[in-house]
Amino acid sequence: GERVHSPRHVAIVFFAWHPGADGEALQRWSDAQGYPVPPEDVAKLEHAYGNPKLTLLDYGYLVGRHPLDLWVAGELSRTPALGWDELMSRSTGPRQLASNWLLEARQKHPQDLRVRIQMEQDAFAQMTPSWRRLGFPFEQLVPSYATAIGSSADRPAALAELMGIIANDGVRRSPTSIQSLRFATDTPYHTVFAPKAGDGERVMSVPVARALRKSLAEVVETGTARRVAGAFQGAGGKPIVVGGKTGSGDNRFDTFAGRGRLISSRPVSRTAAFVFYIGDRYFGILTASITGKVSGQYQFTSALPVTALRFLAPEINARLSRNVVARTATPALTAQTQEGVSR
Repeated sequence: GERVHSPRHVAIVFFAWHPGADGEALQRWSDAQGYPVPPEDVAKLEHAYGNPKLTLLDYGYLVGRHPLDLWVAGELSRTPALGWDELMSRSTGPRQLASNWLLEARQKHPQDLRVRIQMEQDAFAQMTPSWRRLGFPFEQLVPSYATAIGSSADRPAALAELMGIIANDGVRRSPTSIQSLRFATDTPYHTVFAPKAGDGERVMSVPVARALRKSLAEVVETGTARRVAGAFQGAGGKPIVVGGKTGSGDNRFDTFAGRGRLISSRPVSRTAAFVFYIGDRYFGILTASITGKVSGQYQFTSALPVTALRFLAPEINARLSRNVVARTATPALTAQTQEGVSR
């Protein structure tokens, strides 16, 4: 933008990259870069920003960038083909300079604040691989209080996959949408393609998975998903254990004044979800979502997807009764039924 290429910013960058240079050098360099400094401003800018007492830290502050960002840009402008190893070897002095403030006694509060931020980032980076093994779909965890209590961004398919891991005693299996493909049935060219069944990967211990199933069952029996309690039976009317977790979100963009006073609030979206397992054969997720300003006109909660699942109970019960008979003969049916409910 024009502000970035203003004579002031051009002069700051020049003197940061060329310590000890004079106004004539600034004029020549700015002309060559295509952002000429007006001749009448050269002396003033040299006096303001050519001061030898200014350091890389000062120049970084003046242009609103981290000092190392500014230094790296200068090195690459001089040597565009500069490799990482050579860049690191040259950066010893600038890196030490950029970190000196951490040792200054008068900077204790900002020091503590930034050290805590870095510790949080490092801690969440250590946790991310464990989350990803359980189906977490993103490369990084956001270091926040919300993530710390388990209220992190996610995708419905990933939540359903996590529920499948719990229902499967901690073994993760790749989801599949197709049980088999059949061509030219009742002809000499009859061909069947079916995915190869794998053993899966253990990502959670059996005791942990079973403890989670018990806790999830309590959500249905006595918690926020009580509407679906007792809705599922197998052959002969035998009750089937159901477990799950509900979640609702009234997502808004809030603006605050000083001392935390709310100035404005506009709705962004409203969501509700119920991720569940039914016995040892079904798992999935039901979601409801409204986006945009119109979401402020809705008041639904996670009771909506729970009720929707209860409406599906008769169809699922019919399948459960058939699966009791067919389970031994057609084990591949598991993938079909799991995927069917999770959609």
